[in-house]
Amino acid sequence: MLVLTREDISRIYTMKDCLQDVEKVFRDHIEGRVVTPVRTAIDHPKYGATSLYMPSYLEADDYVAVKVISIFPENHAHGIKALQSVILLSEAKTGQHVAMMDASLLTVMRTGASSGVATKYLAKEDATSCAVLGCGAQALGQVQAVMEVRALTEILLYNRTKGKAEELKETLLAHDPNWNGTIKIVEDANEAVTQADIIICSTKATAPLFDGDNLRPGAHINAIGAFLPHMQEVDLTTLTRSSKVVVDTEEGCLHEAGDLLIPVSRGEWSFDQLHAELGEIVAGKKAGRDHADEITLYKSVGIAYLDTAVAKSVYERALAAGVGVSINL
Repeated sequence: MLVLTREDISRIYTMKDCLQDVEKVFRDHIEGRVVTPVRTAIDHPKYGATSLYMPSYLEADDYVAVKVISIFPENHAHGIKALQSVILLSEAKTGQHVAMMDASLLTVMRTGASSGVATKYLAKEDATSCAVLGCGAQALGQVQAVMEVRALTEILLYNRTKGKAEELKETLLAHDPNWNGTIKIVEDANEAVTQADIIICSTKATAPLFDGDNLRPGAHINAIGAFLPHMQEVDLTTLTRSSKVVVDTEEGCLHEAGDLLIPVSRGEWSFDQLHAELGEIVAGKKAGRDHADEITLYKSVGIAYLDTAVAKSVYERALAAGVGVSINL
C-alpha cells in the first residue's frame, strides 16, 4: 500500500489537474459509470462536530474508495485543524487496497474544483469580481478554482471573524505574487454581494448570509458550505431570482441541502424547479448560462465520486513520480 501525505500530494497535483478530473467524473456520473451511495453522517453534539463516511466506485477506471472526513470546529482552540480526513483507495479488479492518503488538501481542492466547473459553465464569461463569504478551510480552494476559469481582477472577503479574512488575504497574495488584482476585506456580506459577479458561500451558517435582492443581474453563486439539512446560506429571494438552480447531485441535495430543504419544508420552493445536475450541463444534456443578465445558483453538498476520482489520479501520478512510502500491513 502506498501512503501519501499532504506534502506528497501538493508536489504532484495542481488545481488545474483537479478541475480536469472533476469535470470528467461529473460526465461519467451522468453516463452511468459511477456508483455512489448516499454518504453517512454521524453528528457529535457534545463537540458540535460531524463525521462523514463517503464511498464510491468508478466503473470506467476500476477503482473504489472511501473517504472519512471529520469536521470539528472546536479543534482550533486546541491548535488542531478543524478538518481531518483520509481516503482509502482500492483497485476494484481484485479488491486490493493500494493507497491511503491524507484527504484534507484533496477535499479542499475537489470542492473548489466542483465550484470551478460550475463557474466555467454558469458564470458570465467576462466576470471579474468575486465575493467570498466565509474565509475558513474551504475558501482557498474555491478562489483558486474560480481563478482558473475566470480572469478575476477583484476579490472581496467577508468573514464573521475579521481575522480569518485577513489570513485568507495574505494566503492568496502569497499563492500568486504575479496576480495584479485587488483584495478587499469588507464589513458586511451584503456590501460584498452588491459588488460581485461571482459569490462563494463557504460557511456553516444556519441562517442566510445576505439578502438576495442585493444580487447583481448576471451574478453566479456557488453555495458549498451548508452541508446538513438545518444549515442555510442563501435565502428564498436568491432561489426565486435564480433562473437556473443547479446541484452537484439531486439525491445528495434531497438528503442534505438545507438551502433547498428549508424552503421546501415551508412550501416556498420545490425540487421541480431544479434546472439540472452539474453533470448534465457538462455532458451537454442541459443548458448552462443562456444570457448575460440571468442569475444562476450552484448548490453543492459534496459527493464521494469526486474523492475517488482525485484519489485515483493522485495515486497514478505518485506511482509515475516515485512519490510516497510503500508499506505492508
